[in-house]
Amino acid sequence: MRMLKNVAVALVDGVNPFELGVLCEVFGIDRSDQGLPVYDFAVCAAEPGPIAARSGAFSISVPHGLDRLESADLIAIPADQHCEARTYPEPLLDALRRAVERGARVLSVCSGAFVLGAAGLLDGRRCTTHWRHSAELARRHPRAKVEPDVLYVDEGPVITSAGTAAGIDACLHLIRQEHGSEVANTIARRMVVPPHRDGGQAQYIERPLTHVRCDTVGGVLAWMERHLDQEMTVEQLADRAHMSPRTFARRFLQETGTTPYRWLLRQRVLLAQELLEATDDTVDAIAGRAGFGNAAALRHQFVRSLGTTPNAYRRTFRGPALAA
Repeated sequence: MRMLKNVAVALVDGVNPFELGVLCEVFGIDRSDQGLPVYDFAVCAAEPGPIAARSGAFSISVPHGLDRLESADLIAIPADQHCEARTYPEPLLDALRRAVERGARVLSVCSGAFVLGAAGLLDGRRCTTHWRHSAELARRHPRAKVEPDVLYVDEGPVITSAGTAAGIDACLHLIRQEHGSEVANTIARRMVVPPHRDGGQAQYIERPLTHVRCDTVGGVLAWMERHLDQEMTVEQLADRAHMSPRTFARRFLQETGTTPYRWLLRQRVLLAQELLEATDDTVDAIAGRAGFGNAAALRHQFVRSLGTTPNAYRRTFRGPALAA
């Protein structure tokens, strides 16, 4: 695999400005004043003329055509509008296939995975996208191994990521591979984002079964969020929702895509992360506030969910002096 020096972003009409901004922020800014790597960075148009942004409020004038992709070590594809129904320019798909054949990497943010799928680059590979699009990605590309509940997947030369901020995680993962944790963490601090979230970490919404609002369990979810430090059972939650436990569990799964236990555990881990980052509380105190009861239980669930310990997580964000 070649060293990452040359990065190109390929745009199609209806590009999402945020996902494009993620790629420009990570790879397109000169941070040499901090001793960080500088990439030969370019934005390319996959189609002629100005590229319309998804918002419709502006368009983007792009100086390069697809020929710029031929020298790229990494080609990144941001999300775009109408990904589930559109077709993509064949010259772009050809350029992506050639890039992988010559040893370059490709990276998609959110629905950019549909472009990689159209090029055949997801066939036989694990991949992901935003949970709202995962079922359609799997339907359109049945040979792809779609994982709908992870943040990003690194499968050889092909890296795919879930919605919005997960694209930052995937980019920092790639930089960590290329240049080490210190470089990735410094860039993350400049961007004011978490320096490392493992790709296997679940997306906030896990395996949604249907695209519905939380009409019947929304009030219970709000109550659960306010009382994460309290013990709660399905029977108690069902009573609060005025349902039988069996009906409540079924409705909860339908409207959130996960079980009450898994949802509660995820929210408690998220709260513990926030407290470790933002407070000087001891791990024992945080365990109590987050509903784990004691530091041992928090550590166990933290390692299972994030692959790291509470103290190591705090050191990552705040330095060794505050990790105790």
